[in-house]
Amino acid sequence: TQATAAAMLLFASTTNAWLSGQWEIQQISHPVPTTMITLALALKIGLAPLHAWLPEVLQGLDLTTGLILSTWQKLAPFALLLQIQPTNSHILIALGLTSALVGGWGGLNQTQLRKILAYSSIAHLGWMILVLQFSPSLTLLTLLTYFMMTISTFLVFKMNKSTTINMLATSWAKAPALTAITPF
Repeated sequence: TQATAAAMLLFASTTNAWLSGQWEIQQISHPVPTTMITLALALKIGLAPLHAWLPEVLQGLDLTTGLILSTWQKLAPFALLLQIQPTNSHILIALGLTSALVGGWGGLNQTQLRKILAYSSIAHLGWMILVLQFSPSLTLLTLLTYFMMTISTFLVFKMNKSTTINMLATSWAKAPALTAITPF
């Protein structure tokens, strides 16, 4: 999935250079490369409707690797989205709304903590993409807050050795203080 998104990003950059003669991301003037770049970045960070890979991949990873996928892997695509954001607000609004809805609904009725975190990531990134249109600095602050919350959540689950809600519920005997502050 990541290789597909990277290839799509390279194809969009080449298309932009062919159409405009410019390789810079700030010089994108044609709507086709802009749309392709936006969709490639949405696929990379897991925005809906290009999100189907994220819950399944995150479920198959251990908590440390899942933490890296949920945080570090989103920095570069998000930096590019910040640079191209003024050009095509309609597609970003559609991606943001879809992600907020799919992320909220997808997390319901889940018992696997990593899938819940994946759908939470989809929903949070959807809200960030929506706010990106109006205040990029607020979006950056929200992204940093998301990183801190996600890191602390993954580390709590890792310390409790919890991957399901049932395991988290029985972790009270292992680490009562940590379990008590987990909902905060």
